[in-house]
Amino acid sequence: MIDFEEELKKFQPSLEVEDAEDAIYNRDMTDMTDILFEMMKEKNN
Repeated sequence: MIDFEEELKKFQPSLEVEDAEDAIYNRDMTDMTDILFEMMKEKNN
């Protein structure tokens, strides 16, 4: 029979997941705040 608690202790996430997580979190994405600030700059110039 499988001891799930023991198996969970041995679990290590795959490298692909960690690489994907880094790529997602380190990506500088434009959000609505950035767009609004850019629009305000254009309006004031």
